Formats: sequence, C-alpha cells, structure tokens
Amino acid sequence: MLNKSQIDAHNEKGLAKHKKGFDYVSGIIPDAEGIIKKLTDFQVAIPSWALGSGGTRFGRFSGGGEPSTLEEKMEDIGLLHQLNRSSGAVSLHIPWDIPTDAKAIKSLAADFDLKFDAMNSNTFQDQKDQKLSYKFGSMQHVDKGVRQQAVDHNIEVIKYGQELGSNSLTVWLADGSSFPGQLNFRNAFNNTLESLQSIYSALPDDWKIFVEYKAFEPNFYSTTVGDWGQSLLYANKLGEKAYTLVDLGHHLPNANIEQIVSLLLNERKLGGFHFNDSKYGDDDLTVGSIKPYQLFLIFKELVEGMDARGLNHATDLGWMIDASHNIKDPLEDLLQSVEAINLAYAQALLVDSKALNEAQLNNDVAGAQEILQDAYRTDLRPVLAEARLREGAALSPLGLFREQKIRQQLIGKRGEKTVATGL
Repeated sequence: MLNKSQIDAHNEKGLAKHKKGFDYVSGIIPDAEGIIKKLTDFQVAIPSWALGSGGTRFGRFSGGGEPSTLEEKMEDIGLLHQLNRSSGAVSLHIPWDIPTDAKAIKSLAADFDLKFDAMNSNTFQDQKDQKLSYKFGSMQHVDKGVRQQAVDHNIEVIKYGQELGSNSLTVWLADGSSFPGQLNFRNAFNNTLESLQSIYSALPDDWKIFVEYKAFEPNFYSTTVGDWGQSLLYANKLGEKAYTLVDLGHHLPNANIEQIVSLLLNERKLGGFHFNDSKYGDDDLTVGSIKPYQLFLIFKELVEGMDARGLNHATDLGWMIDASHNIKDPLEDLLQSVEAINLAYAQALLVDSKALNEAQLNNDVAGAQEILQDAYRTDLRPVLAEARLREGAALSPLGLFREQKIRQQLIGKRGEKTVATGL
C-alpha cells in the first residue's frame, strides 16, 4: 500500500499544471462542482477475477506478482482504491474466491474502505470433486439432479454474500447448444426458469438477483439466456427482486446497447452493468479503448433514464468492470478502465438535457448531434483529477503506479511465477 506522503509528493509535482487545466475547464462548463460531487460518490466494483492475467482458449500468459489468495486480491483492490478513490467495491466469484473466514475478510475490507458488491456464481465449469457435470448445461440440463446441483450452488453463494454484507447475486449461464437438434429450446427455457425460481425463493428480503445474458460462447448455436429480451422474460416471471444485467461485450456486433439500456430502465428492470470493450465479440478489452463514443452514449441513456426514474446514480444500480485480458498489467488495465468509466459518466452529466429535448421535439437532427458531441468533445479529465485530488487520491493514478514501481514491488513480495485463482 502507498502512504499519504507518497501520494502528496506525486500530486505536488503535477499540481500547477493541473490547476491551470481545471481552472480553464471549470470556467467553461456549467456546474463543475456538481459533477465533482457525483464523481466522488460514484464507485465501480472490481471483480476478484480481474486482478490476474486473463486468457483465451489458446493460452494464458501469467504476469509476476499476481494475487494467489483472496486476501492478496483485497490488497490489490485496496491499492486501486487508494490510487483513484473510485474503486471502493469488490465483486467476488464463487468458488474461485470463497471467504473461509468472513469476519476476517470483512475486517480487511474495512481497512481498505471497501464494501462487497454483487456475488457471482459459477455453473459454467466443473469443479474438483463435483458430483455431476455441467458439460451439457446446468439450470437447463435434462437431468433434474444437475439442475438441483446448480441451484444449491447459487444458494450457497447467497449465504457467503450475506456473511460479507453483499445484497445481490449475479447469475451468468453458459447453458445452450452448439448444434441444431441438440436441445429442445422450450424445455431448456422452462427448466432454466424453474431453477431460477428456486434460487429466487431463497433470496433474502433485501436482495436482488441479476440475470446476465450472452449471445454466444461457449455454446455457438444457441444460448438459453442469449439476449436482453430473454433475460427480461426471466426477470419479469421471477418477480420484483429480479433484474436484467447488461454486459457490454455480451452482444452481437453493432448492437444498439444504448437503446437496450434505455428500454430496460423504462421497464424498471435494469439492475446492473458490466463494463469492458470489444472489437469483434466478448473481447474483454479495457473499457473505452475501442468504442469510447458508444460508452458515452450508453452513459447518456443511463443518466437520463435514472433521473427519469428518480434513481440514485451511485447506489441504485450495480456498476462493475468485467474484463480480464492477456497482455496488460491487470492493475494498470483496471486503472485505465475506471478512468474511462468516470470520464464517460462526467461527459454524460454535461449533456444539456433541456436543449436536447427541445431539439428532439423540433426534429432538429443536426442540433441534437451538436449537443451530444459538444459534451463528448469537452475534455473533462481535469475535473476527474480534481475529484481525486479532493479525496486524497492521485492526480495520475497510472503515473503514480509506475513511479512507485508497484508491479515490481508485488513481484518481490509474491514472486515471479504466481498465478491468480480463477480464469
């Protein structure tokens, strides 16, 4: 972990340049202080599986100093939060990161000023000593015993979450088929619904369940929860504690994700959001690295839709990164992703909603485009840096990470050949 003097020394070196940039930007935009306040409140959950190098079906190139225990992963997330003060939540994946001592893990989280976000179950892999296989699906499986095993696992995950203070469960299913005729679509849907209903009945009163969807992979002909419509069907059938979860990568190319977000908010069924980026499919790339304008447009719909429903931006939806790639330092990748999320959020807050509404009512297409692009093209990075400065974080989180040679420190502490649990 860093100490305050290291952060202060880093900030002092860049303070004069930052002040010039912030003074200029705050002088040309309305309500810079309001944006700073919202940025300060807004926290993005870090998934426990993203702290080590990811991989593909063809290989995994582990980096040095990766966290091999849940405690080490918590340390890494605490470091991220110290650097940017925007990573104040943890999303655990079970069974990769089972908290064997919930009291000690909660205490460690408190030391790092972290809370526990949504819990994530796993019925897309067979675990050691698992009785029945998920090779042909879990909640959709033709064997009721396999379905019950998947249900029992999710209920176990809820219990772990209760011990840690979480209040939501994310369910992502790999269930589907790879060849025509392999699966009866209706039976698969109904089996999955029955399984989800059993999990839903076990939810504590103050919990939510998020039904995630994905167009393809690991199955390549059909996916039992393949798109937002199927997820919404499940959520509506389950009840008021069930919501759809949107993952940016879980769509076919060129899908209009901003429209999906808008409609789910309209139906009061958007529960959470997983951030990443992609060129082709579910590429798990750094947020904002490929399609930053799309990210801004999505946030524009998120802000407008949440405001229309009277929702609190910081607390009423689940915000999480879901990316884990092969070739970057995972902590550097996460710092860049959080920065991109905050930037898109701030730009969306800058949109003149009154002027945009007037342009829409007057069918002023060019005018509407100008309003959106004026907000998007405004460089709000100094505003983000000011929010961090006021919270005691680094003006340049990635810069300080590199200045202090933190990866090298982690290698010295944990070793060159460590491998994080999970993917």
